[in-house]
Amino acid sequence: MIEVQHLTKRYGPVTAVDDVSFTVERGEILGFLGPNGAGKTTTMRVLTGYMPPSEGKAIVAGYDVFDQPLEAKRRTGYLPETPPLYPDMTVREYLTFVARIKSVPRNDCTKRIGDMMERTRITDVADRHCGKLSKGYRQRVGLAQAMLHNPDVLILDEPTAGLDPKQIIETRELIKGLAGDHTIILSTHILPEVSQTCQRIVIINKGKIVAVDTPDNLTSRLRGSETMYLQVDAQGADAAEALQRVPGVTRVGIADARDSVTGFEVDSATGRDVRRELAAVIVGRGWGLLEMRPMRMSLEDVFLQLTTQDAAAQAAPAEEVTHE
Repeated sequence: MIEVQHLTKRYGPVTAVDDVSFTVERGEILGFLGPNGAGKTTTMRVLTGYMPPSEGKAIVAGYDVFDQPLEAKRRTGYLPETPPLYPDMTVREYLTFVARIKSVPRNDCTKRIGDMMERTRITDVADRHCGKLSKGYRQRVGLAQAMLHNPDVLILDEPTAGLDPKQIIETRELIKGLAGDHTIILSTHILPEVSQTCQRIVIINKGKIVAVDTPDNLTSRLRGSETMYLQVDAQGADAAEALQRVPGVTRVGIADARDSVTGFEVDSATGRDVRRELAAVIVGRGWGLLEMRPMRMSLEDVFLQLTTQDAAAQAAPAEEVTHE
């Protein structure tokens, strides 16, 4: 549904986006992450036809953004970081204005506006001027205008900025509910939101893509192993040595200890599930298995490892962690 091919954008001597390529499948929600200045907003502006690329191309819903701009824009809804509101219009007047611009059929206009206000929880401010809205309400009105013409593609830049926790949860559920019917690119700095909402993630740093994959795959590949946390009551015995002997285990480390109870971090080869063998060894020796759970790098850890300069110098090259 979205195809970006070798996209490059330069501002004079500065290259903001450098040979970026990725695809988004129909009905998918793709998280687009990167530190400030990484090139996220520039990429979104190119995708929406706001600015031309220096090189490469972007195809949205089957239409080249610059060879067939009107067709591409008819099928795209865009929420920029700052919602494009007119402060002297009421919310209802603004959405009516947007509906006419986006060629929403006149006989469907009133119903469509009512539905969008209901879905984005802005019905109670329908007759209030946009300039007098709180930041959270402005953000939700911006989301309503992006969805008003029922586009195939939604490009959302920080859609939950300024919302309170309850509104964030409601907006997150709304976006998740749009998957399948709409293809969505979601840019945000709220990393837990990405892991709870998006099926795949693109991480961009200094204009280049450093990773494209699911959150789980990124986590396991960057760690390089599967890691389990075990809490064992071995009654003073050397449990670490017994766990190290389990086939497939590559490392056993002590995470914490209190009295006879010890917490272990146990690494195994990627893709190797050693839970049954570990449990069998512990229970077979009459020890207490108090806890067993997988340990994963958080999305914050992944993000920092791929985008922090010092860590990047030690990390694997981008092509080794990129999977399309």
